[in-house]
Amino acid sequence: MKQLQPPLTNYYKLKKMIDISNDHAVGIDIGGTNTKYGIVNHRGQIVFEGSIRTDAYPIIGDFINALYEKLQPEIERLKDVHVVGIGMGAPNGNFYTGTIDYAPNLHWKGIIPLADLMTAKFKLPAKLTNDANAAAVGEMMYGAARGMKDFIMITLGTGVGSGIFANGELILGHDGFAGELGHTIVVPGGRVHPNTGSMGSLESYASATGVTITAIEYMTGTDEASVLRGIPQAELNSKMVFDAALAGDSLAQKVFKSTGDILGMALANFVMFSSPQAIILFGGLTKAGDILMKPVKDSMERNLLPIFQNKVQLIFSELKESDAAILGASALVWG
Repeated sequence: MKQLQPPLTNYYKLKKMIDISNDHAVGIDIGGTNTKYGIVNHRGQIVFEGSIRTDAYPIIGDFINALYEKLQPEIERLKDVHVVGIGMGAPNGNFYTGTIDYAPNLHWKGIIPLADLMTAKFKLPAKLTNDANAAAVGEMMYGAARGMKDFIMITLGTGVGSGIFANGELILGHDGFAGELGHTIVVPGGRVHPNTGSMGSLESYASATGVTITAIEYMTGTDEASVLRGIPQAELNSKMVFDAALAGDSLAQKVFKSTGDILGMALANFVMFSSPQAIILFGGLTKAGDILMKPVKDSMERNLLPIFQNKVQLIFSELKESDAAILGASALVWG
């Protein structure tokens, strides 16, 4: 039986340890299309970074070989400062086992023992967690959650991811998969998620993809005039909906109001679950700014019990979108 990795320890203690070190760590963010990687020093500075196409390597061994060809020369170049390990964030990444388990948006099917494979190739200890958890760790170590022990990070991109910290520790659950808030049901019997088959999940409504679908539903279900009607549906995206809303298009504004109402209701449920100091929003959809955030905040407060109202900060990430998961993944090395 595979030995489980030890649970994540308190990151405030870890940060104090690495602040006095000159060690470096590799951070790798594995996405369905692209994989970004970097070498990070103890101050959270990425001293080397790059990317490869994830979907160009349907065989996991070829993917690892491609990473090795990119990273190993830099690891050797930095040998004087000592690269001590590899941290990785990936869809369905399991911290306890170091495996990717049945990730729906990756070529590699089943259970992939990624941490063991990386250790064998690089001869360095490797750790793995969920990609959204990695981003949350990065935010706590280096971003808007510095000094916080209780917060929730929500990533709003093509999907909706999340990472939950309580009492200074990342919530993993008994099997390593806790915190899938994007797959909680917010509209019973609602939209069918194309990858999971679930009906009415938050990700189906509050993601960039969800915004686009909502716009199409509004145009299909009403005769209201909109500049969006001049865009072929196959080409429509959330950025176009945002641009229309910003220009005063009433239908596009209703799309963001509806999206904000649903997301705010979900955030209220999350607040009443863990009573965080803050909810930190991250990802491409946050670029919509107040067009989305005002209805989100209004809906969240409206759906909270009085004891929770006006206590929780709703703030944006302070990290570059391209850096957060790399920084968080690298921090796993110190755990």
